[in-house]
Amino acid sequence: MAILTEEQARALLKKALSFSKAEQCEINISGGDSSNIRYARNSVSTSGAVSRNSMVISSAFGKKQGVATINEFDDASLEKAVRRSEELAQLAPENPEFMPYLGPQTYGPDTPTFVKATADLTPKQRADMVAQSLQVAKDNKLTAAGFLENSAGYSAMMNSKGLFAYNTSTDINFSVTLRTDDGKGSGYATKAYNDASKLDTLKLSKVAAQKASGSATARALEPGKYTVILEPAAGIVLLEQLYGSLDARSADEGRSFLSMPGGKTRLGEKLVDERVNIYSDPANPELPTSRWNGDGRPQEKVNWIEKGVVKNLSYSRYWAQKKGVKAIPGPDGIIMDGTDQSLEDLIKGTEKGILVTRLWYIRAVDPQTLLYTGLTRDGTFYIENGKIKFPVKNFRFNESPVIMLNNLDALGKPERTVSGESGQNALIPPMRIRDFTFSSLSDAV
Repeated sequence: MAILTEEQARALLKKALSFSKAEQCEINISGGDSSNIRYARNSVSTSGAVSRNSMVISSAFGKKQGVATINEFDDASLEKAVRRSEELAQLAPENPEFMPYLGPQTYGPDTPTFVKATADLTPKQRADMVAQSLQVAKDNKLTAAGFLENSAGYSAMMNSKGLFAYNTSTDINFSVTLRTDDGKGSGYATKAYNDASKLDTLKLSKVAAQKASGSATARALEPGKYTVILEPAAGIVLLEQLYGSLDARSADEGRSFLSMPGGKTRLGEKLVDERVNIYSDPANPELPTSRWNGDGRPQEKVNWIEKGVVKNLSYSRYWAQKKGVKAIPGPDGIIMDGTDQSLEDLIKGTEKGILVTRLWYIRAVDPQTLLYTGLTRDGTFYIENGKIKFPVKNFRFNESPVIMLNNLDALGKPERTVSGESGQNALIPPMRIRDFTFSSLSDAV
């Protein structure tokens, strides 16, 4: 399926909108192509491709709203879907929190979310990238399982108030797990980019292979509090619990770790170590994101935590109007400042500690304190006097990203990573953390 150009999307949306008889109508359209290769036991198991197109039509009469979706775009089908959304709106109860649709918005300059080379990636190129990974497994007598997917798409919206927005994007995502033949050693690596030329499956597979071979003779350490170095693929799954909870309404209503007695919040309070700066910026060249969010609001650079202080919270349009503040959308891509130190530099500077490749199976323990539990996986190593000494058995942890960022010891150089839990991208550094709590041992590899 060809990606609709801005003018093609505008014409299609204008035609669909012309059928509307509602007081307000807003239409979103999105689509694209994605292709993938999955492999396991050192062989490709599946290879597929998906093309999709979808239109969402929202009609409103007063505070009554109905929604219909469709993926056929001939005139008769468009008019039928618009009528259906209007019928549903007339039947719906009033939504007391309904907000009128936005008028025209001003968005920042184009961001490099679309890279043609990623969109044009051929089946042979994907096969060659996976072949490099499989060769690493065979050369090292390891067993590989992995997934490679590239996609290209577009999204656009138009409404009866005159708003129009359009964006295209590409993505390539790779993850691989390598295991020793006896199943006692495991290594992992993952990356995702807008630009496929930045993805090096050979290099990543070599890293995973080294971790797998090096972790086969793991020793048990007593659970307790340890200095840890969290690689970005490990740190992201805890950090995303923090920045995904920066919602003003849940804080105001006492449902958040940012809530205070009496309906107050911790906005403006120093929450974590003063070296922590977390922000989002759609124009960042390493992590470009769309200039607008799903309801048409502009995405701008927002400092969420600056020098350890909570500087901003996200607001829905309804809650922002109720509170009389700016309606800041939630972050789409998070960036955390770091230093020039490499991961190897952090290891060299560690007297005693544990290197963690990956955290997974993250589950909430206490939302009010943002306490989470999960397990280490795919390469956990003991560090002494600046060197990796031996692999250690995996642990279960109980930790809060708030406590973690208060126990910050050192930061490395930020690099792009992708969450193995949510699939979200981020640009964050490796982190050395004091007193990270491992609550028990795990027999999992």
